[in-house]
Amino acid sequence: MGIITLIAVAVSGLMAGVFFAFSTAVMPGLADLPAEYARGAMRRINVRIQNPLFLLVFSGNVVLCGIEVFTGRIVGGLLYIVGCFVLTMFVNVPMNNRLERTDDAYWPEYLRKWTLWNHVRAVACLGSTVILLLGF
Repeated sequence: MGIITLIAVAVSGLMAGVFFAFSTAVMPGLADLPAEYARGAMRRINVRIQNPLFLLVFSGNVVLCGIEVFTGRIVGGLLYIVGCFVLTMFVNVPMNNRLERTDDAYWPEYLRKWTLWNHVRAVACLGSTVILLLGF
């Protein structure tokens, strides 16, 4: 296993852990709060997650997984690129943007849909980790 594969495996696993933590702790914790507080907390989380270290890890792994695709580990690389990055950009981020623009009435729908898609991201990242380790 080369260094790029090793880093892609580690980062895919790290991202799986981030999404797993959100699915199993953060979102259920926010669900226990009144909508105005939960929405406010999630809005702050969405601002704070956009920090240089997170963005480097999250986006940098797209490059590494792209290299993995071109070196023959197509399934593992694409699982991260599509199941994590593309899904985030086209599903979760637009929902975050809508949360920023709307009132508390949107919170229950946001919580349900965002969490569902976050589960998908967690599984995709975990799948990417395992499949890259297996060399596919």
